[in-house]
Amino acid sequence: MQKLSRFFSPKGSINYKNELLAGLTVAMTMIPESLSFAILAGLSPLTGLYAAFLMGLVTAVLGGRPGMVSGGAGATVVVLISLAAQHGVAYLFAAVALAGIMQLLVGLFKLGKFVRLIPQPVMYGFLNGLAVIIFMAQLTQFKVADNGTETWMQGPALYLMAGLTLLAIGIVFILPRFTKAVPASLVAILVVFGIVHFFNIDTKKVIDIATVSGSLPSFHIPGIPYNLESLKIIFPYALVMAGVGLIESLLTLNIVDEMTNTKGQSNREAAAQGIANITNGFFGGMGGCAMIAQTMVNIGAGARTRLSSIIGAFTILLVILVGAPVIEQIPVAALVGVMMMVAIGTFEWASFKIIRKMPRHDIFIGMLVAAITILLHNLALAVLIGVVLSALVFAWESARRIRARKFIDEAGTKHYELYGPLFFGSVTAFMEKFEVATDPENVIIDFKESKVVDMSAIEALHKITDRYHKAGKTLHLQHLSADCRQLLQNAAGIIEVNIQEDPDYNVMTN
Repeated sequence: MQKLSRFFSPKGSINYKNELLAGLTVAMTMIPESLSFAILAGLSPLTGLYAAFLMGLVTAVLGGRPGMVSGGAGATVVVLISLAAQHGVAYLFAAVALAGIMQLLVGLFKLGKFVRLIPQPVMYGFLNGLAVIIFMAQLTQFKVADNGTETWMQGPALYLMAGLTLLAIGIVFILPRFTKAVPASLVAILVVFGIVHFFNIDTKKVIDIATVSGSLPSFHIPGIPYNLESLKIIFPYALVMAGVGLIESLLTLNIVDEMTNTKGQSNREAAAQGIANITNGFFGGMGGCAMIAQTMVNIGAGARTRLSSIIGAFTILLVILVGAPVIEQIPVAALVGVMMMVAIGTFEWASFKIIRKMPRHDIFIGMLVAAITILLHNLALAVLIGVVLSALVFAWESARRIRARKFIDEAGTKHYELYGPLFFGSVTAFMEKFEVATDPENVIIDFKESKVVDMSAIEALHKITDRYHKAGKTLHLQHLSADCRQLLQNAAGIIEVNIQEDPDYNVMTN
């Protein structure tokens, strides 16, 4: 029993009540979302529920972040819609499995740590854009099918739906001020369900979206030709899905780290996401990744261990097998209200408070990432563009900071003491600092406060060395790190490296 407790929580302490109630709440909020995503992709509704169960269970057991929730997320499903439409569901399952293999390799080769390179303005933009998407997605539930087309609710139906939604929002907002003994989200769902049931109110329910009854997922190998042509078809989709899933999952991991003041394992989470998607591909699930909204519900309900996610996954399985008649009667308004409060909680309101203190380029990047997230619903593209722009801004700012202190010592040797990194962005300014024609026969470039970063820097050193050599002068480089000396070994005879004065450089690795 003690070993089991340590598995769920490394610290050994578990609040079983919080974990149980949080898991039930997560399952209730995940069901309609999984159904909606599956229907959006033209798949069977059960494909979405299988993904919610399989992703949730595998990542809860094997993942690197207790408290995180994974399922059939829209960010990954949207990538596969055209593949399923053009080539069939079998190709979709094959692409999901291949994406899982890619994610597993990322985890095994310990590449998950690169998510730490995402700057804070990109995180702000991502979360704010995602909050808007979550909120706007709930508004679609205020539509009803009419002769094959969806139209907005009107009259009493609209007022009733809006009233029940506001009731759920009010409960989620107010209840935590009085007690946190039970998750406010679960209370909101139960209260709205009770009102609708006992007063026999006619309003939109889960069954109006799709039926959730089915059987256990069964093993099957995707029925596609296993040849190069099939690989060419599924590979691009699998690659994009793997990237989108990892970015969203590892961003979610970072968010939970900040909320709980703990540290998750990014590489282990990447591998778990991969195993979960491989499982989906062979058991009829549409695949997925971490679900930020449901994770926020889980953490907000007090869950801190793997137990809540496992309970949530098995709750979805029970719903599929035996609980469908009850779950199908849950009013959609209750779930909409809960998810709207999740959207409000996801939004980084603090970004408005510090916006005047942020550099203009950070403000622009944050707003751009949010806009791309909202307009294109492509979370991976938004984050990628934000990271690239942030890197370019950093390169530009760093290039401007390189400078050199010049002086001639008693022996007549001229010294150039460099400050700032030497890399592709700063090589032009670096080359302009030297006075080859008027410099004495011996010149020293001191890298004690600088660093040779890339091949552009190495090439710049070769060029400046060649200039001094043609002028009949000798160039010495001091305080180069060991890796830089290795890169410069081809210049031996022209460049003299003062090894005795070089300090030891300790490079931090993970």
